[in-house]
Amino acid sequence: MSITKYPMTVQGARALEEELTHLSKVERPRLSQAIGEARELGDLKENAEYHAAREEQGMVEARIRDIEGRMQNAVVIDVTTIPHSGKVIFGTTVEIANVETDESVTYQIVGEDEADIKLGKISVGSPIARALIAKEEGDVVVVKTPSGVIEYEIVEVRHI
Repeated sequence: MSITKYPMTVQGARALEEELTHLSKVERPRLSQAIGEARELGDLKENAEYHAAREEQGMVEARIRDIEGRMQNAVVIDVTTIPHSGKVIFGTTVEIANVETDESVTYQIVGEDEADIKLGKISVGSPIARALIAKEEGDVVVVKTPSGVIEYEIVEVRHI
């Protein structure tokens, strides 16, 4: 059985660690106390507070296990320690320009868990990232989108 490794930026690993700390040090004790208080109210069969707290506790515990599993199998990549070569690799921030419209956009290529298009972070598995990986500044890449094929020129690759 092979173990899936998850590439992750330093910022992504830090965010997961912070979430894990919050869930285990704040949420877990809060829910434990809420369950204890709800238990004291008597009949558990018809106790909505008890059932809601138990359900939330289950979701928190599942998320804790998920984060711990991801962190255990994470490969944290600090792109700032990798020499700049102009090549697009995991973690780099890439400015690309639409060849047709000359509109430019900047994306950071991140792990699955970190992707947030509103923040300009795209998953390494996304069609745009897959087209960009291993290409260099000045290269033109072809990206197949639902609305057709778009050509982008790689304007700049930054290690930030």
